[in-house]
Amino acid sequence: MGLALGLLLLAAALALQGMAADRCPPACVCDNIRTHVLCLNRNLTGIPSTIPQITKKLDLRGNSFKVIPAGAFLNIPYLTHLNLQHCKVESIEEGAFRGLGRLVYLNLAFNSIASIYQQSLDGLSSLQQLILEKNRIEEIQPGAFGQLGFLNFLNLGENALVYLPDMVFQGLQVIKWLRLSHNSLHVLGNEAFAGLPTLRRLSLDHNELQALPSEALSRLSGTTRLDLGHNPITYITEEAIDMASLKHLFLDNAALQVVSHRAFVKSPQLRTLDLRNNQLQGLQPLAGPASVAKISLTRNPLLCSCHLRPFREWVGRARVHVEAVCAGPPALRGQQLESLRPLDMRCGDHPTGAQSSPSPAPPAGQPEEAMKRKCPKGCTCSPDFQHGNCENRNLREIPHGFPSNTQLLDLRRNNFQAVPQGSFPGLKGLVSLHLQSCKITVLQPGALQGLEKLVYLYLSDNNLSALEAAAFDGVPQLAYLYLDHNSFTRVPQGAFRLLPSLFSLHLQHNAIRQLSEGDLAGVEKLRWLYLTGNTINYISPTALSPAKMLEKLHLDENHLGEVPTGSLRGLPTLSELKLSKNPIKSIGDGAFLPVASTLQHLYLDNMGLEWISLGAFAGLGPKIKSLYLENNKMSDIPDMRSFTGLEILNLRDVPFHCDCQLLPLRRWIDKLNLRVGATCGSPAEARGQKVKFSTIFQTCPGWGRGKARGASPDKAKAASKSSKQKRWGNSPARGPKKNKA
Repeated sequence: MGLALGLLLLAAALALQGMAADRCPPACVCDNIRTHVLCLNRNLTGIPSTIPQITKKLDLRGNSFKVIPAGAFLNIPYLTHLNLQHCKVESIEEGAFRGLGRLVYLNLAFNSIASIYQQSLDGLSSLQQLILEKNRIEEIQPGAFGQLGFLNFLNLGENALVYLPDMVFQGLQVIKWLRLSHNSLHVLGNEAFAGLPTLRRLSLDHNELQALPSEALSRLSGTTRLDLGHNPITYITEEAIDMASLKHLFLDNAALQVVSHRAFVKSPQLRTLDLRNNQLQGLQPLAGPASVAKISLTRNPLLCSCHLRPFREWVGRARVHVEAVCAGPPALRGQQLESLRPLDMRCGDHPTGAQSSPSPAPPAGQPEEAMKRKCPKGCTCSPDFQHGNCENRNLREIPHGFPSNTQLLDLRRNNFQAVPQGSFPGLKGLVSLHLQSCKITVLQPGALQGLEKLVYLYLSDNNLSALEAAAFDGVPQLAYLYLDHNSFTRVPQGAFRLLPSLFSLHLQHNAIRQLSEGDLAGVEKLRWLYLTGNTINYISPTALSPAKMLEKLHLDENHLGEVPTGSLRGLPTLSELKLSKNPIKSIGDGAFLPVASTLQHLYLDNMGLEWISLGAFAGLGPKIKSLYLENNKMSDIPDMRSFTGLEILNLRDVPFHCDCQLLPLRRWIDKLNLRVGATCGSPAEARGQKVKFSTIFQTCPGWGRGKARGASPDKAKAASKSSKQKRWGNSPARGPKKNKA
């Protein structure tokens, strides 16, 4: 009787629970079968707990969640569509979407999300569309999209992205359209778009790219449409677009002054080219793409003189439809280029080589002579496009008198030698200043005074050997500073303390011998530090500590004899470390412990490395995405089975000793499903064979399914355990040893 009563009570409880799960939440509206639930503009502060379990579509727009907590949707596992627009969401906890393995559509637009972390989107293994536009996203951690293997559309438009790190979109194996429009992108990592074989459309329009990111784009061999309009790109150089499948290229509303006739030779399928609303005064016949069908050149200051005649003749021969209206000479102003005969296009009063477009009539009350003085002699200015250009004019002094709205000023390849105080008067809106290859030896205090909006300063390829902090007085927004290929023998101590916004510092290819305490004083916001190609042999334990937000540290091609473990302390966000081509022969226990919790990309290649201790990689694990160990001299490597997140592992040109002690590595490589390039260096009968395919391991105890051929299971198990302990187990660290013959 008691048992029957207990079963009855249990059944009643389950029935009540089922009824509760099927109830429509009081603040929501449900359809008759409870598969669509609408909770619109109800000022909810938490996800309703009584949403029916069978719900497939849930609309929570216009509420106030702020935080999406872990496990928020575990009770509705059949959900396929989730709308969280306008919910004031600021953060997504790890595991917030776990249990939503059927979700195909997620809309998080119009919120206040600032960062997408590595585990933010865990659990969305079936997601096909992700909308993140109109948030405040400033950072995307590499690996954040690693589980979204079925995503075909990602919208990150209208956020606050400034840069894209390498492999940031890794894992999006079937992505078709990636939208990054209306951000503030300045710089793209060369591998930013690596691993996107199915991407067909990339939208990078309405950003702040000042140069074409050719290296990054070259990874997109399958992309057919590229939107780059509304970026302040000035030049398109030879072979700049290396995209084998590209058909439609949009470069409208940029700042183009020159497009090389060989710019598209590596994009043979290009069909439409949109160059509307730029500064182009002419084009040459395009070499390379034979399939071009349409070129848009409207709202460019085209000079339809004899210099544009070859382009007009090519258009006719190639049967290319061109949309273009002449701005000059006066006799042809306003006429369609296609309507002109080549013989109509004469130089007349324009001397050979003249490229200036007709001057507009001066405004009423302003003398024509005053209009001409808006640009220094020998330079070209485009007030409408906010660019000034005095490149390679053999100038010995920095010219004055540029239009006050100039944003990009190109002065490279001149002979200034010194940049004196107050060199750029009246240029409060200048964003980018190019002073490369100007033989500059001195940047005087106050040289940049008044450049309140300067973000980019290029001082590469000069003769600078010292800098004072006062030289950077007056440029509080400077974020990208290029001092590479100069004559520094040390980091100019304290020189950057007046640069509170410094984001990326380029000091590569100088003659810097060491990093000392105080060298980087004041760089609290520095994210990238490039020191490649110096002669650094010592780094003080506190030299890097001011850069607490450092993410990328390049120390490759220096003279370091050991991993600078002590100097890595105090870098809690470091994700990329390059030590390639340093003469580091051995790596001891815990070499990377100070940055083990954040490190994702580690370069240890081409060092002549002979020995890695068993504990060298202590603390490193699932966060490591790429590890480069190629071209070294060790014969084995430590246990790396905890590196479960690896996307790149390079073990080429390492002389592995292929015996039974290497069997665990052989098995691990099998499971990785990566091309690692590991090759046997010894013994002689295995030399040159790929570790993954070498037959030498077939005689090892434990080969196959853990049983040695011809041996008892117990003996095979013991032999396998002994082998693992020697290399991939718990044996004590060994010192360097010679490769076996």
